[in-house]
Amino acid sequence: MAAHVWRRIGIALSVAVAMLPAGLSARPAVKPIPYRWQNVAVGGGGFAPGIVFSPVQRGLAYLRTDMGGAYRWDSGNGRWAPLEDDQGVASYMGVESIAADPIDANIVYLAAGMSKDLPAAIFRSADRGAHWRIVPVPFAMGGNEDGRGLGERLAIDPQRHATLLFGSRHDGLWRSDDSGAHWAQVAGFPRPGLGVPAGRRATHGGLSFVLFDPHHFARLFVGSADPGGVHLFRSDDGGARWRGIEGGPDNGLLPVKAVVGSDGVLTITYCDAIGPNGITRGAVWRYDPAAGQWTDITPLRGADTPPGGYMGVAVSVQDPRVIAVSTVDRGRPVDTVWRSTDAGRHWDELWQRSKRDVRATPFLNLDGQANFGHWIAGLAIDPFDPGHAAYVTGATVYATTGFDRPGTMLWTPWTEGIEQTAIITLVSPTGGVPLVSGLGDIAGFRHDDLAISPAHLHLDPYLTNTNTLDYAGRAPAIMVRSGSTHTRIVPGASLAWSWDGGERWSPIALPPSSPRADGSVPPEATGDAAITVSADGRNFVVETDRPLLSRDQGHSWQPVEGLPSRVRVTADKVDARRFYAIDFAAHHLVRSEDGGAHFQPTAGLGLPRTLSAAAVTWREAQNPLLATPDCPGLLWLNVGGDLYRSADAGDRWTRVGQGLSVAYYGLGKGARGQGWPAVFAIGRRQGLFAVWRSVDGGGTWRRINDHGHQWGARFRVISGDPRRYGRVYIGTDGRGIVYGDPERGTEIQREIRRNRARLRDSGKY
Repeated sequence: MAAHVWRRIGIALSVAVAMLPAGLSARPAVKPIPYRWQNVAVGGGGFAPGIVFSPVQRGLAYLRTDMGGAYRWDSGNGRWAPLEDDQGVASYMGVESIAADPIDANIVYLAAGMSKDLPAAIFRSADRGAHWRIVPVPFAMGGNEDGRGLGERLAIDPQRHATLLFGSRHDGLWRSDDSGAHWAQVAGFPRPGLGVPAGRRATHGGLSFVLFDPHHFARLFVGSADPGGVHLFRSDDGGARWRGIEGGPDNGLLPVKAVVGSDGVLTITYCDAIGPNGITRGAVWRYDPAAGQWTDITPLRGADTPPGGYMGVAVSVQDPRVIAVSTVDRGRPVDTVWRSTDAGRHWDELWQRSKRDVRATPFLNLDGQANFGHWIAGLAIDPFDPGHAAYVTGATVYATTGFDRPGTMLWTPWTEGIEQTAIITLVSPTGGVPLVSGLGDIAGFRHDDLAISPAHLHLDPYLTNTNTLDYAGRAPAIMVRSGSTHTRIVPGASLAWSWDGGERWSPIALPPSSPRADGSVPPEATGDAAITVSADGRNFVVETDRPLLSRDQGHSWQPVEGLPSRVRVTADKVDARRFYAIDFAAHHLVRSEDGGAHFQPTAGLGLPRTLSAAAVTWREAQNPLLATPDCPGLLWLNVGGDLYRSADAGDRWTRVGQGLSVAYYGLGKGARGQGWPAVFAIGRRQGLFAVWRSVDGGGTWRRINDHGHQWGARFRVISGDPRRYGRVYIGTDGRGIVYGDPERGTEIQREIRRNRARLRDSGKY
């Protein structure tokens, strides 16, 4: 029910405390196979809108991300610890705000909710995020919407730390007086909210920050980033009564973040939009509550000021005259951080005297040298060390220990343990490196070592999104990929091939396509056309409007006969003559026996009458039809969650995996003594959405993840390793690539038991 309905009927909502299970549904008693899970190292890779230091514990900090959950800096281990891997509610991985308790260092809160149409909750932990009490709330959040850099919206009263206030996007100000267990709307607050907007992408800035003054009892401030009216509100009695504060910049600028110094003065950053994109101008102002005085301290002013706004803001605990602000959406020349030691009278632009050492995450050197950053929404100065400061970008978190010193300022990625990439596709080839990936926004990587962020990035061409990857099963050094960019039309080639296992790439040029009758753009121009390579690496098939075949790495092309337009093609991983695809109009499988030149229907016995549930309608969707890496003609097909298997190149099919509804699946090295590959699946079985494995051709399934490893149930792709039994790679949407191996000894003991059973059956034991 919408919050305005609650107001109309006069109900102050009280949400009972709930220790919610993190899974997506009731969990049956299924004991998982013990697996050890780790992240494939990239390091950062996504947008982290806010960083918060504990005000009472040295070396304790928290980071919130827009789709990968929250992290805690573990100073003892020197790395960030993910705090929401046990969550099975996808929406909770978008963190709207974070609040570290000002009295008890062990207490921390999260406001979690991905977008206005998805569940939202307040998390409370008494052990620094190791365990959570989760309270669903009726006000919508937008942890991955526009305006996610605002904040912090969640604040704790430093005098009565059981009292919290939350500034919502759409429904005004909310209050809890029992440590977040129950919430009620603050009825007397002057800005009740604009209500949840209609439209898929529509949102509001709402109440952009809630700020208690720790040095003045019962004083607090709230900013509003909704257009019109007064934008700053003040209470001097703990939130019972409020008044608007006139003054400051013009009403076209919105307050986005604020901090109060030990002198009681607010420093506020402003933008003309809630960002992180679409901002053209901004300002920085100071407000002195004692004098009722406003001061414009914007670092750059005038007609020649570069477009962009200001968002990040920090004040030194040791000296309130030391303040720092960051620009946001300033593309010319680059976003930057400004530092002042005299309360904003004079500014030092740190970009001008900084350098970055990104050897730990070399992908940041995309343009030859890592730039200072973009989308610098979060900025913080360590309250215990004025030389330690950090800021966030759209791709990483930077930190320095020389913030209070003159001369060249060195920044390094502060990302050890943070993996916040969105994975579109990945392959584990039959030879060469263990993993090649395709990512959103940063193209993808070739990993020689899963524990090291690789210097490699897919280039020539550089496509921000890699949508499909394929390798030649018998010549795995040959790979192909398709991709797209952030522009509608890809500037250049959207296809590429590699001859050395994905280390170097060469663009693939297609012949000019015929204009479409409706005037729309052909798929190869947008990155929608996928590419497939034969088992011997000699033949490429491109899924354009009129499918094309090349036998010479793209130098010449010929039309493919019998292959429907715009269908995803699968190459047999052993037999180079064979390609497979589904004709959805005729509802049957088609097969090529001549290297992709001609396709003919197969018998397809055992498949359902309609195959439309297997259709790929989005360029980033995974292929539902897979070929086994080491066995010719052994195919697998996912039709709307039902898994089928064919051992004769698609003529006859058997339904397997009954009881398991498959969302994603992949193949890996088979167990010793089994004639089947290991099949890994993400799906629902007996009400449990989890990661499963079968070693007997899909007949029986065992869960391999556990309650502590759910990663928000935000999955995009899964694959086994064709050379290492038991290993599985999972591409998440926000927590990077995770990979798992059976716990040491588990599989060995199982193999011993199987051998003993065989000996007993033979009478030799």
